[in-house]
Amino acid sequence: MPQDSVIDPGQYAYTQNRELSWLRFNQRVLEEADDRTNPPLERLKFIAIFSGNLDEFFMVRVGSLFDIALVSPDEADNKSGMTASEQLGGIYRSIPGLIELKEQIYASVTADLARQGVADLSFSQLTHWEQTTVNAYFKSNILPIISPIIIGSRHPAPHLVNKALYAAALLTDKKGKPSVGLVPIPEILPPFFRLGGEVLRYIRAETMILQRLSSLFGAYQVEESCIVSVTRNADIGFDDEKFEDSEEDFRIRVTKLLKKRGSLSAIRLEISKKISDGFLTRLTKLVKVEKQQVYVDSCPLNMRYVFELAKELPDSKAAALLHQPYRSRWPEDIRLEESIVEQVQRGDKLLFFPFDSVTPFLRLLSEAAEHPDVLSIKITIYRLASSSKIAHTLCRAAENGKEIIVLMELRARFDEANNVSWSKLLEDAGCQVIYGMDGFKCHSKICLITLRGKRKVQYITQIGTGNYNEKTNAMYTDLSIMTASDAIGEDATAFFRNMLVNNLNGEYRELLISPNGIKSAVCDLIDEQISLGYNGYICIKVNSVTEREVIDRLRAASRAGVEVQMIVRGICCILPGVPGETENIHVTSIVGRFLEHARIYCFGKGQEAKVYLSSADLMTRNLSRRVEIACPVHDRDLRDQLLWILSCQLRDTAKASFMTPDGLYCRKRGQQPIPYDSQVQFMEASIHSAAPCLPTKPTLTEKITGLARRALRGLY
Repeated sequence: MPQDSVIDPGQYAYTQNRELSWLRFNQRVLEEADDRTNPPLERLKFIAIFSGNLDEFFMVRVGSLFDIALVSPDEADNKSGMTASEQLGGIYRSIPGLIELKEQIYASVTADLARQGVADLSFSQLTHWEQTTVNAYFKSNILPIISPIIIGSRHPAPHLVNKALYAAALLTDKKGKPSVGLVPIPEILPPFFRLGGEVLRYIRAETMILQRLSSLFGAYQVEESCIVSVTRNADIGFDDEKFEDSEEDFRIRVTKLLKKRGSLSAIRLEISKKISDGFLTRLTKLVKVEKQQVYVDSCPLNMRYVFELAKELPDSKAAALLHQPYRSRWPEDIRLEESIVEQVQRGDKLLFFPFDSVTPFLRLLSEAAEHPDVLSIKITIYRLASSSKIAHTLCRAAENGKEIIVLMELRARFDEANNVSWSKLLEDAGCQVIYGMDGFKCHSKICLITLRGKRKVQYITQIGTGNYNEKTNAMYTDLSIMTASDAIGEDATAFFRNMLVNNLNGEYRELLISPNGIKSAVCDLIDEQISLGYNGYICIKVNSVTEREVIDRLRAASRAGVEVQMIVRGICCILPGVPGETENIHVTSIVGRFLEHARIYCFGKGQEAKVYLSSADLMTRNLSRRVEIACPVHDRDLRDQLLWILSCQLRDTAKASFMTPDGLYCRKRGQQPIPYDSQVQFMEASIHSAAPCLPTKPTLTEKITGLARRALRGLY
């Protein structure tokens, strides 16, 4: 290993903490809500996405830091040197500023929506007729299903469910003795009540309950009231559970573990408005949190309802308030009237979601289910759509006598219950379902179709960067290659054979397989570019970068003069442009209408470039604790198309931001103050210098990349 790749524990000049980097990513999501090129209701959705992201961050990342702080209090993060407690302190100090920014943007967005007739109303804003209507609705639809609770010696504190909403009141009895009252807001209750008329005027359920709170506690006087929500640690470590002595089916164990999520420790208390110190003290004791874990947020504490608003919009309003629906296209290099199996056998095909339709892959799978020469279909599944066409096709194939092997990952966070249900259905249809290996999640996306040939077995292998999920295929940018390559097919066969016998140490000719293959190969490919010095070039597009060994190898490349372009949507623990360390590294992040989910690794320029599609981010968990796949792209046209995608994203000025040496981000279009003029010039120069790695003439698939460019610039 080169000396530059050895970690110096005291050297953090070119790295940053992953949790604080993630918070900066979520801020970029929030800033999309402040971008007036987005329609108003889409801006409100970005606030809801920001809030949902933050909820999961607390449940998972903050929850795991709490556990680490208890078990290993002196353990330091290898990117920042911070202990878990120090990281928690940094997080708690960062959140109030984000909430303040959210409140400002929310006020602006809701004011814009109100001017166009979409209004979230308080009771006092209703007309007399509307108040009468709302009171009648409350009496007939809400009052019968709510259960007010007064906490006292005869009424012990209830368990506050994770992320559920509660109306909380500071009560006094006739003698002036204080107590706390709670009204759980049932999840079965519609989140808002729409008032009549052409426009979309509505009042949220918690607003109605809060307004009637004084009538719900009998002789008690309501002194103060607010909406509260508790966030609990939801980081159940399935991989760390000691199952060796259990004879239960793994699916049953996962189902039981899911029940624990609602009762884990509280890590955050959200309050809808500022309250007195006395009321706050009572609530913190009730929830068992410290004051630094309490956040006042005047925005709705649960914003999932926002995605239901669009369904209520009249058609006359939808065009002005929402993006026009994006319709995926049938790729022009795949003939609609011809067998997909035969076309892939003649040449590799690449799909770029959501600009390309997922239908060609669905048709490939459907043909395989009926094709007389197909012997087997083997597939890895991480997340399925709730009404999955893919799963139903696999069931049909099994019923047709094909051998169907499904490697189902039950530990896909927050999708475990859905995967348990699908695994039962697949087994009932005759599929052989296996559940991966203890300690290693299977995150790879590979489908192998094996056919009977005239002289030997033939293969069609599909490898993707995203899940087999038709819903997310329309929302995420992902890539999917379909190939009849014998070498890749043989590797895919070996992969499934190894998975069936719990072998993580298989050997492969073409595919890179983690936990043992991707990191070492990426480091070797970086070393190849290091040997070229100033003639070297690396471009990596991923969701996150946290793996220290890879970070240090990229730093070594920068110090050797290699130009390193990184397109990283989310967490990025490497700091670019640090003098003497990462001066030749440039980091771009794109946040926009579609979730940037595709992973592309490119090493070298022009026709010498080695290009891979991968399911793996450059994170420790992906490279060392998951089963992931990276697939080389050999077809010249498809490789050129991938280089065009990278080029388009590096040149984007509508949705892209670049990272400065201190870990902050600035929009390329200059809407925000830019603190480093030299860094701007450096970035602009680096964009132009990327040209040598790009194709010099249009490819057969230029049309699809044109759609990608339009999408990246927000031109729908």
